[in-house]
Amino acid sequence: MDFEMGLVGEKCGVFGMFDLNGGDVAQTIYYGLYALQHRGQESAGIAVTDTSIRRDEVICRKDLGRVNEVFHAEDIHALKGNLGVGHVRYSTAGASTRENSQPLVLAYIKGTLMLAHNGNLVNAPRLRRELAAGGAIFQTTTDTETIAYHIARERVKSRSVQEATVRALKKVQGSYSLVVASPRKLIGARDPWGFRPLVIGKLDNAYIITSETCALETIDAEFIRDVAPGEVVTIFHNGRIESNMELALPEEKTARCVFEYIYFCRPDTTFDGMSVTQARIIAGKLLAKIHPVAADLVVGVPESGNMAAVGYSMESGIPYGIAFTKNTYVGRTFIKPQQSSRMQSVKVKLNVLRDVVKGKRLVMIDDSIVRGTTSNQIVTMLKEAGAAEVHMRVSSPPFCHPCYFGIDIPDETQLIANNRSVEEICKHIGADSLGYLPLECLKEMSGGRQICTACFSGDYPIPPPTEDIRGDYLK
Repeated sequence: MDFEMGLVGEKCGVFGMFDLNGGDVAQTIYYGLYALQHRGQESAGIAVTDTSIRRDEVICRKDLGRVNEVFHAEDIHALKGNLGVGHVRYSTAGASTRENSQPLVLAYIKGTLMLAHNGNLVNAPRLRRELAAGGAIFQTTTDTETIAYHIARERVKSRSVQEATVRALKKVQGSYSLVVASPRKLIGARDPWGFRPLVIGKLDNAYIITSETCALETIDAEFIRDVAPGEVVTIFHNGRIESNMELALPEEKTARCVFEYIYFCRPDTTFDGMSVTQARIIAGKLLAKIHPVAADLVVGVPESGNMAAVGYSMESGIPYGIAFTKNTYVGRTFIKPQQSSRMQSVKVKLNVLRDVVKGKRLVMIDDSIVRGTTSNQIVTMLKEAGAAEVHMRVSSPPFCHPCYFGIDIPDETQLIANNRSVEEICKHIGADSLGYLPLECLKEMSGGRQICTACFSGDYPIPPPTEDIRGDYLK
């Protein structure tokens, strides 16, 4: 729930589309981005080109704000083109400014590139310094521009843009789910570890590469398959799909972000063949087995705690109920309260249904505890509404370490689990008991897939960076 309050966020959502019949794609991209809005609320953008015109002309509209704030009917109507890329952003590297909004459009000697990126590069500072030393002039403070420059430079000495993309990506380290549109090709690339999701879909005679399957379902597109970890896939104007696996690692070395299953993906998404809803239900069932408690009702903290609460209820036999009503119209920029009214920041977004919780012994399920402030406030709200007991269960292990691969986690010193025992955390948040999902259960929750658990275990699949990668090095 700390995530819902804006304390932690994920990088971005990407959506690329190529209509082989020549139809405009902007409106479909708009709806796809709407489905991915949970992955980023700071900015949104769409760039399109018309492949029937032998000019590398790109029309781009992007700005700060949510999808429905950035785009109006006249904006979508003006975006004429059958090949396009869309993006929603939450910044983890580089400031939240219009200049850093994506897609990034780059004009160079071979034409134009449109790029949208989800992830973080751990070697971005070094790559940026090398480019700057060679005369590159940067327009943004994002690591996405670093990727774009390397693709452009490699394209000059490559036979194709897809070959240039592979050669450029061999230089980068970190997480990326990348969509690139050249004048007449749509390219998708996923890092060798497979940290972030990326999928291929088809709508009539149009092909789509996007972050989540939920975006395909929103536009009634057919899911074709996931882009594999380490794969660069190219879609040509005749519908041919070309796959390059030069970057791929053995499956045992892949490292899907387990927090995509726990929190970031929408419940109706399937990530590498595993239903996110099913993963969260499994987590709830495991919690009920490992941390049982006598109670009257199981409730979830909206939204990502709900499915785990259903699983806990199924396994324990304790009825599932809805204890909260959520104000879905509140954005991320509501007025911050002063310290004297610190509860207001939670109550603006979440309210307790008093008739449901009064006199009840509750099991409250949430996806995580970050600083602990929000959990404390929610427990307090439940008890003030008359709950007899509040037993908190968390569908992830304790957060103890920062993430360098696209999740904006506070410094270790701000993570409540970094310097407190479970008993101390329980006391801090005011719960009657507290139980976390054990680390060893995460593999079962994700259906046996290879996962990254570094934010819980400190076991990083890639050596952590030795310098800042969040943008301070740009100042």
